[in-house]
Amino acid sequence: MPKQLLLIWAMLCSGIIAYFCLTDSSNLPAVSFPSIDKIVHFCFHFGFTISWIVFFKKELKGKDVNDYKAYFVSFVFSVFFGITIEILQGVLTVTRSSDVTDVLANALGALVAVFTAIALKKQIDKI
Repeated sequence: MPKQLLLIWAMLCSGIIAYFCLTDSSNLPAVSFPSIDKIVHFCFHFGFTISWIVFFKKELKGKDVNDYKAYFVSFVFSVFFGITIEILQGVLTVTRSSDVTDVLANALGALVAVFTAIALKKQIDKI
């Protein structure tokens, strides 16, 4: 798959996550499921990190670096993206607030994504 499409996909995922994390929460459907917010944060950052890993692995392919650079950069990017979103929730929104446990859920989702990408290395390399 061309790296430009992978970049568009990763950016689209990032934009969707930013939109849903910064939109007025009263516009979102109410779900009565324990810890659903943390599960959503985990899933968002799992997908975010996987999409950036796939892009960075393609971007760095053929260069004199190992795959772990793509994993590391994607993980750090996801964590900083999550922290930034949490800060923006506290500053820009009225119906949301910053939450350290959301940052932890984000980081856990990113970490699980890295280990999943390592486990699925052969399949990801085929993309």
